[in-house]
Order: sequence, then structure tokens, then C-alpha cells
Amino acid sequence: MMLEQDLDQEGYLRSKSNPFQDLPHDTKATVFQKGFLKRKAHADIDGKRTPWGKRSWKTFYAMLKGMVLYLQKDDYVKDCQSSEEVVSVHHSLAERALNYTKRPHVFRLQTADWRVFLFEAASTEQMNSWIGRINLVSALYSSPPFPAAVGSQRKFCRPILPASQSNLVLDKQLQSHAAMLQSFQQDLSALQQEASESRKTKARELEEMRQREEYLQYEKSRYEVYLKVLEAWQMLQTSDSSVGDRLNVFDEGLWRGEMDEEEDEADAGMKRSHSSPSLELETPPQPVVKVRRNISERRTYRKIVVPRRNKEI
Repeated sequence: MMLEQDLDQEGYLRSKSNPFQDLPHDTKATVFQKGFLKRKAHADIDGKRTPWGKRSWKTFYAMLKGMVLYLQKDDYVKDCQSSEEVVSVHHSLAERALNYTKRPHVFRLQTADWRVFLFEAASTEQMNSWIGRINLVSALYSSPPFPAAVGSQRKFCRPILPASQSNLVLDKQLQSHAAMLQSFQQDLSALQQEASESRKTKARELEEMRQREEYLQYEKSRYEVYLKVLEAWQMLQTSDSSVGDRLNVFDEGLWRGEMDEEEDEADAGMKRSHSSPSLELETPPQPVVKVRRNISERRTYRKIVVPRRNKEI
């Protein structure tokens, strides 16, 4: 899983979509996943919709190396700095794009600065592998967030998410994610209670509450995924196998979990039959069938109108 030393020096890569962000380029980082993907830009920084001319699908050779996702036009190139695009996956979340039905095997990646990308894999198995390994890297290496900015205006601001790699061990990282999840759950319940008690609110306050609730819901789901993948990865640390073998077992566990969830949803959607004859089954009402008659079969009732000239007769 370790690539050869491509470059003698470690530097920083400048993201094209976010020119103010420098991404660490570690030549000794582990390659977690690689392969061809089709990418579509869905939203820019802060969730703003990508312009129409920049939403087309493009094929890249993707390589998840450390905390950076390298997107190259061709196969693997030794010089990673020549990549067409680099995306940092710290504090990001990958999930299935359930709302996108135009293409199969599409997953959604939302980054720390709330950019959204759609990626199409070759199969469902590869899609689940990319989702699991991106979330695993994000959960392993994402540092605890800084507190939100404080100002004179009472405007909601998201906290700053550091791009540096976390120095915590696996157990401490799990405890940090669990504490963050509990904090977001408390904040979300307090916000929902405040929204139910407040009767007269201004439009600006409603918009602020909507943004805060959207942020808290997303962070809550993100840390739930982080805890799930870290607990699965912690169970594999006891084995003496290589990183590649553990990643394969990790993919199989996630794939089995996805299949079990789909089977549970299918079983829940099916209607259970009553096996006991003593139960009185509710028979559905008979449907009313409407027959359309021809014009000749319809009865017409005409009002007899006496002409005005014949009223005196």
C-alpha cells in the first residue's frame, strides 16, 4: 500500500477550486484507494450552486493518498503535483447520492468548506469501497475543530475546521468524536426546543435558525459515521495483517452491512400476512366502478317554455 518515493521533498499543493487553501503533500502517506472515477461539481464553497457551464462530468484517475484526493487525467503519474485537481478530505463526508437518479453507482462528497462533488464508480462494490475509505481517512486524521468566530453581530458562523492532520491516537480520536457528537446532539435539541417555544419571530431570525439546524443536522450525521467507521477499524487493529488486507476486510464488513440494511428496509416495506384463522381480517372496501354511458342512453330533461305570444291563450 506504500508507493515509492516519488519526490524527495515534501511541500504544499494549492487547490484550484479554493486558492486560499494549501494542502499538505506527504510523499510517505498511505494510498487507501485508487481507480477511475467520473466527477461532477455540484456546489462551490459555502454550498453555492456551481455555474451551469462547470457541471459537466469528467473522467479522472483518482488516488486517495493520505488526506488528499488526487484527480489526474491519465493513469498514475509519479509527480502528484501535476494533478489536474486536488481535494482535501479532512472533515468531509461521503455518502450515497440517493437523490441523483440519472446515473448508477453515484456517491456524494461534501468537503469541510461545504463544496459538493458527485462521483460515479464502475460498480456498487467500488462505490461502497470509496465511501468507506474516504470516511475512514476523514475520521482518522481530522483534527478537533476550532471554536466559532465571535463578533458584535449576532450572525451564525460555522467554526473553523483545521486542515492539519490530527496527532491523537485511535482511542483518543474516538473519544474526541464521541464528545463532539454529544455536543451537537445537545445543541440540536436545544435549538428545536427554542424553535417550538418561540411564537413570533422575524424572517431574519427564522433564516438564522434554519441555517443553524441544517449545520447541526449535518455535523451530527457526520460524527455518527465517523464513530461507526472508527469502531470497525479498531476491531481490525488486533490482527497482524497488512494495511491492504485490513482495508479489504473493512470493505467486506461495510458491504455486508449495506446489504443487511437494504434487506431490512425491504422486509419492513412488505406487508405481513396473518397466519391465524381466528383473526378477523379487515376486508378492503369494494372499489366503485363507474360506467360511462353513451349519449343516446342518457335521459335529458327539458323545461317546457311557453312562448310569450301564447300566454293570453
